[in-house]
Amino acid sequence: MQTMNVSLPDSMKDFVEHQIAQGRYGSASEYIRELIREDEKRRAQERLELLLLEGLAGEATEVSREDGSEIRNEALRVLKARSRNAG
Repeated sequence: MQTMNVSLPDSMKDFVEHQIAQGRYGSASEYIRELIREDEKRRAQERLELLLLEGLAGEATEVSREDGSEIRNEALRVLKARSRNAG
C-alpha cells in the first residue's frame, strides 16, 4: 500500500479526529479511504444514470436472445466484482 501525505486546515483535521474519537473510523487513513470509496460509487452512479438517459433518448431496437444473454452476463460480472470489493 502506498503512502500519501495530505495537508488539511485545522478545522478539517479536528473534524477527522472527531470522527475517529467517536469510533466511526479506526484512523484518518480509514476515514479518507471511505470518502474515496463513496466518491467512486457516486461517480459510477452518475455515469450509469447518464448512460441510461442516453439509452432512453436513443432509437428503440429489438433485443435478441444473444443480446439478452450478453447483458445478463455483464450484469453478473459487475455484481460479482462489487461483492468482492464490498467484503
